[in-house]
Amino acid sequence: MEARVERAVQKRQVLFLCVFLGMSWAGAEPLRYFVAEETERGTFLTNLAKDLGLGVGELRARGTRIVSDQNMQILLLSSLTGDLLLNEKLDREELCGPREPCVLPFQLLLEKPFQIFRAKLWVRDINDHAPVFLDREISLKILESTTPGAAFLLESAQDSDVGTNSLSNYTISPNAYFHINVHDSGEGNIYPELVLNQVLDREEIPEFSLTLTALDGGSPPRSGTALVRILVLDVNDNAPDFVRSLYKVQVPENSPVGSMVVSVSARDLDTGSNGEIAYAFSYATERILKTFQINPTSGSLHLKAQLDYEAIQTYTLTIQAKDGGGLSGKCTVVVDVTDINDNRPELLLSSLTSPIAENSPETVVAVFRIRDRDSGNNGKTVCSIQDDLPFILKPSVENFYTLVTEKPLDRERNTEYNITITVTDLGTPRLKTEHNITVLVSDVNDNAPAFTQTSYTLFVRENNSPALPIGSVSATDRDSGTNAQVIYSLLPSQDPHLPLTSLVSINADNGHLFALRSLDYEALQAFEFRVGATDRGSPALSSEALVRVLVLDANDNSPFVLYPLQNSSAPCTEPLPRAAEPGYLVTKVVAVDGDSGQNAWLSYQLLKATEPGLFGVWAHNGEVRTARLLSERDAAKQRLVVLVKDNGEPPRSATATLHVLLVDGFSQPYLRLPEAAPDQANSLTVYLVVALASVSSLFLLSVLLFVAVRLCRRSRAAPVGRCSVPEGPFPRHLVDLSGTGTLSQSYQYEVCLTGGSGTNEFKFLKPIIPNLLPQSTGREVEENRPFQNNLGF
Repeated sequence: MEARVERAVQKRQVLFLCVFLGMSWAGAEPLRYFVAEETERGTFLTNLAKDLGLGVGELRARGTRIVSDQNMQILLLSSLTGDLLLNEKLDREELCGPREPCVLPFQLLLEKPFQIFRAKLWVRDINDHAPVFLDREISLKILESTTPGAAFLLESAQDSDVGTNSLSNYTISPNAYFHINVHDSGEGNIYPELVLNQVLDREEIPEFSLTLTALDGGSPPRSGTALVRILVLDVNDNAPDFVRSLYKVQVPENSPVGSMVVSVSARDLDTGSNGEIAYAFSYATERILKTFQINPTSGSLHLKAQLDYEAIQTYTLTIQAKDGGGLSGKCTVVVDVTDINDNRPELLLSSLTSPIAENSPETVVAVFRIRDRDSGNNGKTVCSIQDDLPFILKPSVENFYTLVTEKPLDRERNTEYNITITVTDLGTPRLKTEHNITVLVSDVNDNAPAFTQTSYTLFVRENNSPALPIGSVSATDRDSGTNAQVIYSLLPSQDPHLPLTSLVSINADNGHLFALRSLDYEALQAFEFRVGATDRGSPALSSEALVRVLVLDANDNSPFVLYPLQNSSAPCTEPLPRAAEPGYLVTKVVAVDGDSGQNAWLSYQLLKATEPGLFGVWAHNGEVRTARLLSERDAAKQRLVVLVKDNGEPPRSATATLHVLLVDGFSQPYLRLPEAAPDQANSLTVYLVVALASVSSLFLLSVLLFVAVRLCRRSRAAPVGRCSVPEGPFPRHLVDLSGTGTLSQSYQYEVCLTGGSGTNEFKFLKPIIPNLLPQSTGREVEENRPFQNNLGF
């Protein structure tokens, strides 16, 4: 059984090798691009379309994308122009640390057809970091017996830059006793030594304070300083000496924190405090100080933090042994970190295509890359999927794989596939990673959306708030995926006079209908339109439904008084003979309401009166009549306030103010209170129309008579007769009868009393806008009397 498995694995590896050798490769050498660190985001690097010899349209059509091991989006490829742009400002020290050169490899992936181009981005260092001393003050103790030429190690400065921008020199403030020698550690680092120029005399100068300056090689150069305090001591003639000048040790990267790495040892032939040795790091970097710690007494080196082979493979430490007299010696410890299989393989998915239409030919489902941060066999991987799936894995270059369909898929058999990609490394012990991919199989678009109703009726009350929903329609699609996503829309109105787009709108996602403006029942009682439902399939299918909107009336109009006019500058005065009997028709308040139904039912009532018991108002027709006989004690001028109220909820109202003048010596026609049924009293409006028609006829005769009189006046000096305003409280004024509401035409008459009349009757002499009234149905005004003592209402 194991032999068969081994032969199967060998066959599969041979197949992968053949496929790998058969892949096309765009150039043996990778493309190289250079950019300086701290370059602004969006900087143009190159045009990849020109570098690869491809057209811009071809670059976009082939689904080009950029992938990298760092999995950082530091580059941006414009599919429209083919330009490669910098997606973020780069920090070379953060990306590469002390490594030089700083090279960021990436790959240019073309999916259709599949092709990979390698490229490298070289990040150039700029001088953006100044040298820094970890300790701003360095203390030294030097014996006064120290011979000239003796050298003392000083703490080195740290500079994150590399190359010419890194640390290049040290200087010290001018003095006669010391100068600085700069030495190279052999690993690209330099360190300063303080060299004694002449013999010290503690009694003359017991202490020195000098400034140590570290300079880098940038242009312009940057610098950092530290204060060197030198204490001159008495004689100590033996410096510590390490048993070995170089220690090399290998430490596994999984060593626990606190474990001992190595123990160093130094000897001092002096006695007392001059022979007591203290161990410490000399010019150690910040990374070393974070990773290691040394016992100052025993010299044992311990781990302070976890090691990581994938981050740093080698550490070089300089350990200094200093005795109590200030003399010191040094040794070097090289720590090599050994790799273990502690990183699982990583699957970096570049693209995934789902859903896939059924019956499609061989299709690339996914493109991914395998990465293992370990080295050697620990970093080698094997990739596989389940055997019972209609998919196969095809290896490519640079550890890329493509997952493709092995045969056309059948949605009726399986609507989705759960694929587990297993990646196993060859380390000891073996580590593996599993990545699950769900591939959906899409259906074709063969069902049109269907409305839940063929027609919808919506009721909207007028004066609605705009942009609030008034109803909704709903349609469903039996397809799946995008084929089942329904988009709602308003279909063009068949009525060219209906401004549908300014009345309603529809939410394309959920079918909610909104009124775009406040509706007015008095202007539009109902309208209808059609809505459509279209799916997102290709080709798209659609259906439609009828929506009818009925506007409900609201009580939003107050009654409007047509007569008497309330906005006239001169009040309208109604004459009333003192001999009038109870029930005498003084005038009639005429009002209309723009609403409909019960909102337009008007009722009248007397709100205020000079003599409360003298007048009464009929509630249904607004007639103002006398309620009793007039007496001499009644005031000559009466003021009435009539309230007109509709039947809406809440009710609206208006008031009309009447002025009644009691007169003597006026003809007293008696208008008996009609004894007809209440429904006949409500037909007074018909009488008004008939009366006005009669007045219009009389008006024409008056005009002819007026013309004849004018002609006679021209021939005779003496006037035949004219309309005059008698002395008394009867001002001339106009009576305006609007045609809205219960009247169908508009009239204005000038009212005056004839000077020579013995009957003191009112005459309507001069119509301002003569209009003929159409004949109305109904019975004539009682006794067909001329308009006397009132305005004929």
